[in-house]
Amino acid sequence: MSSPYLSWDIYFMGIALFTSLRSKDPSSKVGAVIVNHKNRIIGTGYNGFVAGIDETGFSWQREGEWLNTKYPFVVHAEANAILNSTTSEMENCRIFSTLFPCNECAKKIAQKEIKEVVFLSDKYRDQDFHAASIKIFKAAGIITRKLEMPSLTDISQQFSDFLP
Repeated sequence: MSSPYLSWDIYFMGIALFTSLRSKDPSSKVGAVIVNHKNRIIGTGYNGFVAGIDETGFSWQREGEWLNTKYPFVVHAEANAILNSTTSEMENCRIFSTLFPCNECAKKIAQKEIKEVVFLSDKYRDQDFHAASIKIFKAAGIITRKLEMPSLTDISQQFSDFLP
């Protein structure tokens, strides 16, 4: 790393990555962090079932009958970050997400007037829902930007003075 400290982008994406580890989804762990114009975190979220429900009656399966999969029941990381925010005012905020938001989350992001989406992976870029997200973001004037993260080795080298 060229700088002796983490940039805001890497710092917030690092928190999104760390937050994603709260997800119990065995196939896709996604984290999101919403940051205001003062670089203060106002919301975090990860993909998971509805808070407070008994999860034993639900499946993390990706295939099979729709009602026997995770898809109708999981709240996405970006939606959770919005729902769990400390404020309802998100105009001009940025959202950092480990995965490019789906169209359902894109609608929520645009509705809250978040100005920028910073993401790590766009592995579903060939899917229709990805194209729908891009169309929503463009129509709403939302900037999207893929972040290139340094390796964990590069980041951990900055801690070498603190490690035994």
